[in-house]
Amino acid sequence: MALFVAALAIWFLIRVVDVLLLLFLAVLLAVYLSSLTDYLEGRMRMRRWVGLTIACAGTFIIVAGLAALIFPPVVDQTQALVSGLPQTLTNVQNVMADWAQRYPFLRRTELADPQSGLVAKLINDATGYLSSSLVPYLRAGGKLFIEGVSVLVMALYLARAPALYRDGVVSLVAPRRRAVAVGVLDDAGATLRAWLTGQILAMFVLGSLTALGLLVLGVPYWLAFGAFTGLVAVVPFFGTIVSTLLPALFVVGTGDWVKVVAVISLGVLVHVAEANLVAPLIMERKVSLPPVLTIASVLVMGTLLGVIGLIVAVPVLAVTMVFLRHIVQGEIYGDTSHLEPAVLKVSGQFRVPKTKSSG
Repeated sequence: MALFVAALAIWFLIRVVDVLLLLFLAVLLAVYLSSLTDYLEGRMRMRRWVGLTIACAGTFIIVAGLAALIFPPVVDQTQALVSGLPQTLTNVQNVMADWAQRYPFLRRTELADPQSGLVAKLINDATGYLSSSLVPYLRAGGKLFIEGVSVLVMALYLARAPALYRDGVVSLVAPRRRAVAVGVLDDAGATLRAWLTGQILAMFVLGSLTALGLLVLGVPYWLAFGAFTGLVAVVPFFGTIVSTLLPALFVVGTGDWVKVVAVISLGVLVHVAEANLVAPLIMERKVSLPPVLTIASVLVMGTLLGVIGLIVAVPVLAVTMVFLRHIVQGEIYGDTSHLEPAVLKVSGQFRVPKTKSSG
């Protein structure tokens, strides 16, 4: 009977995974709106619905203003980049072939053949995954609109009365475990809030510094590459690699290897600066995830859910780690050393950490 119930639960989760994904996106948006609303409600003494209205209106004005400011030139540069892509790839292929022919161990490879189209194949393989994931969303325009509105409406309701839904979830837990459930939800909320804050700031910093650096280096389409760098920052590691190598690839066609190295160095320095400034200051320890688990989660979520999976991979992993800390380590193993004092007080497990004796 237990196996049948477990199989039924797994089947149900598989069938409604798209709905669960929309709900998670609504929770992310609600965490953002609720954070702004809490600030306005606490500091400005506003009623919650007034604070939520101001948070939504302010976000819309900022997004619309930034879009009006940078969207037209980004679109123009992107169109120019796409229209000149065939010639750029041809130039890159010729430069790479000329370089490969100088070395005996590369002369017999496909890289040394200027007619092989190797660079174009690599670009097509890299973009094939994204296009195959995006096309179904673009074709289902009506469904996409309905799902987008649904996410927005759910996020507004969640941000309007978060305690209502929080208490509802807690009420589903056995009374003797409700304190633990409160601690889990509080920790998960703080983790998602830290991730959202750090992610928004990281996208802005990476996009701005990359665009400015490429402009100084005289790289064409610098604004488009900067916007692209900011967007793909949501995908750790892989976004860093792509946003660093893509501008360098377009510079390869000029044959100026000094500029190629400079562009790659710029990408490395910008991402290193962001990783050592934004992450420690904003995310602190709440989103400290093991790199191997982060890469694995991106690969798994990307395979299962496509582009949307790439976007939500890190927050899903962060929330999963919260559950593991509280349930597996805290409740099953009884190890509460990894929990913060505030969480321990909520769960009724507060204890003074033992300090190691010196000597």
